Amino acid sequence: MNRLSTSWGAFTLTRHPEDPRDPLRAWDASDEYLLGHLADTGTDLSGTVAVLGDRWGALVTALRAAGPGELVQITDSYLGGEATRTNLARAGAAPDAVRLLTTQDPPPERIDVLLVRVPKSLALLEDQLHRLAPAVHEGTVVVGTGMVKEIHTSTLKLFERILGPTRTSLAVKKARLIHTVPDPAAAPGPNPWPYRYDLPGDTPAPGLPGRTVTNHAGVFCADRLDIGTRFLLAHLPRGLGRARVADLGCGNGVVGLAVALAEPEAELVFTDESYQAVASARENFRAHAGEGRTAEFHVGDGLADLAPGSVDLVLNNPPFHSHQATTDRTARRMFADARRALRPGGELWVVGNRHLGHHVTLRRIFGNSELVASDPKFVILRAVRR
Repeated sequence: MNRLSTSWGAFTLTRHPEDPRDPLRAWDASDEYLLGHLADTGTDLSGTVAVLGDRWGALVTALRAAGPGELVQITDSYLGGEATRTNLARAGAAPDAVRLLTTQDPPPERIDVLLVRVPKSLALLEDQLHRLAPAVHEGTVVVGTGMVKEIHTSTLKLFERILGPTRTSLAVKKARLIHTVPDPAAAPGPNPWPYRYDLPGDTPAPGLPGRTVTNHAGVFCADRLDIGTRFLLAHLPRGLGRARVADLGCGNGVVGLAVALAEPEAELVFTDESYQAVASARENFRAHAGEGRTAEFHVGDGLADLAPGSVDLVLNNPPFHSHQATTDRTARRMFADARRALRPGGELWVVGNRHLGHHVTLRRIFGNSELVASDPKFVILRAVRR
């Protein structure tokens, strides 16, 4: 199922972390379409080839076999980066065969071929095209790819406004290609990211109303306080003392910041698999937590960097999508991860949509689940590490 056949060979690909029960593939028809196009057209890959948004490393793993001059992957996902390393190693590539960059790293100075796997977040695409535009020259080959449902008029307008004239291909297996001809005279204007806004006056957490928060592109609800987070802020546990508190899947870190402002002795840990998210959380904490206040920031696989039994409280608003796929796999892994990291008696607090049934999963993992608060859309659940 995860065997991708290309003009340069066939590759066994997996997501990260590997799970034989996971039915989702590490590549899709849009990856196939792009790789087939590059081979059929004989695209010159001897220069610097930059691949943006390669979700699980399928593109760079195949392209490495094609022997380009310099191959660069740019990703916002820690898990995607780890999958890339695994897939490259399985294909026999040397550890330094691909230059692996994050969306927070300086981009290459010159790009001869720019390949873009269209991300779910239009904001992240906008930010990254702005960052990469100075490296694109008149002869750069620019090709984007995505499933038909992922490519909208707004997507094409971004390519056109930032890089140059843009057109799309016919659809093949419900996937499309985006072709852009770089225009040296293009004037895309300033990059609007990171975006900053003031938290509304009715934000239900002491010290937060009116504070300006920074959001790097791609962070969930980067232009406003989302309603699930708002509901959790209204029901955070109090009187934590010197507790070590982890904001798991922290996003812009507003939940952890609220704890820091209300609990001056609490020790905060912010963790997310998104480099953009952790950069946002770090900036917001440093701006508002107070002089001399410190916290830990981890880009990684959940709480994997934390020792077992080292946390008193985990706060979590888990996603229920993996790119375009709807799945509870991420939430299940987060809950199991929290149980490992919590000390006996430690608690996991989860906010989620009512219909997701997180209480069933929590009872399976923790042996218990208690309803803390609910409204017509959300529930807050509490599970205790026995």
